[in-house]
Amino acid sequence: MNSLKKILTFLLLTLPFQAVASETSSSAAVDLTHHWVGFLAIGIFVLSYSLVIFEEKLHLRKSKPILVAAGLIWLVIGIVYKQYGLSDVAAEAVRHNFLEYAELFFFLLVAMTYINAMIERDVFDSLRDWLVNKGFSYKQLFWMTGVFAFFISTIANNLTTALIMCSVILAVGKDNPKFIAVSCVNIVVAANSGGAFSPFGDITTLMVWQKGIVEFSEFFALFIPSVVNFLIPAIIFQLALTNGQPKATEEGGQAKVKEGGIIIVGLFLVTTLTAIAFQNFLGLPPAMGMMLGLGFLKVYGYFLRQKQKKVTEENPTSVSVQRPYDIFDRIAQSEWDTLFFFYGVILAVGGLGFLGYLGMASSYLYGELGATPANILVGVLSSLVDNIPVMFAVLTMHPEMPHWQWLLVTLTAGVGGSLLSIGSAAGIALMGQARGHYTFMTHLKWTPVIALGYAASIWVHILINGS
Repeated sequence: MNSLKKILTFLLLTLPFQAVASETSSSAAVDLTHHWVGFLAIGIFVLSYSLVIFEEKLHLRKSKPILVAAGLIWLVIGIVYKQYGLSDVAAEAVRHNFLEYAELFFFLLVAMTYINAMIERDVFDSLRDWLVNKGFSYKQLFWMTGVFAFFISTIANNLTTALIMCSVILAVGKDNPKFIAVSCVNIVVAANSGGAFSPFGDITTLMVWQKGIVEFSEFFALFIPSVVNFLIPAIIFQLALTNGQPKATEEGGQAKVKEGGIIIVGLFLVTTLTAIAFQNFLGLPPAMGMMLGLGFLKVYGYFLRQKQKKVTEENPTSVSVQRPYDIFDRIAQSEWDTLFFFYGVILAVGGLGFLGYLGMASSYLYGELGATPANILVGVLSSLVDNIPVMFAVLTMHPEMPHWQWLLVTLTAGVGGSLLSIGSAAGIALMGQARGHYTFMTHLKWTPVIALGYAASIWVHILINGS
């Protein structure tokens, strides 16, 4: 890294700057959009994100290249601003991005910890086994898994929701590959649709909420468009399914929710309400409410652990003795790759914005194309590139547009990823879980149908919320 810094410093000192600082005051920012340093930053980001897109092929965790990209982009910025005597300006910009990340990090960490705690208590396994053992037909299971995915994703992330529902599909549809393939496409669309009208449903909606652009209750204006986005493709999908009923599973067992599981679900709901109250009534970051909720879970975990230890002492020879409950195990199992990826995205995109590129993009998209075409394009782009950097870029641009347009871009960024299997974490995960049944081409075959739902949801949103 030191060698790289020396090389970059040498290049920066020997090449002429095309950007001009405004009297090199501490409040001035340097426009580097037409300088080779800006082009280098763009190249670093494109290269790193190309590696992210091919994560499944390369077996390279997505956080690794984007972390390197974020560091290199700000390294170049730091060197440039050092030459202009504007290090304080760059430092202030970095701290602003750090604060943005910190609030979202702690919010997501608590949410992931609760989800992991519910998984460990077999809450979701119990739901899965109930669906498997009820003897529903293929079409009934198709609709039930889709509806469950739609509503569960409003509080759990679309990745967890999709994996749970896919496990049901794989368990009952092992003799019907077409059922698995179509149901997986349906689950991806449903999970992404459900997350679009809830501040907790997707990282993009969470970012919009924490920015204060859309209030908590205002997200529910997207409920009907989200339902349309899910229902129209689902109605067409189910026409491809045959009638019939899957064979009963050999296991036939029913996972039971472990002790404390229902209480943890209740604590999660209380934590959600606490976060909402902190934001709506106190004007404090919702992450503080989530951290208070983590305290609730940790205290309850202590009592659960003490009770388990007592049972172990009373029955030392019992084969059913469980390992004492440890909340830090649940924290450790959070999706750290996603959390670090999120850090890299915010710092990297923030760096490009600081260089001036997001201002240029905003001028073109929202100035020349107009808000509605630009927001529709954001959704299409999120099917190729993860919706997190796309939405963060829009929030950083902060274009002047009506409130219903902010709701529109929230909707399109959330559901646009359904157009391709690589457009969302849910799709990427299911390509691995249902390998051989659900593939990129399987999903692509249904893209025109999904696009029909996407267009219809936009039309419905403009119709009911456009005024």
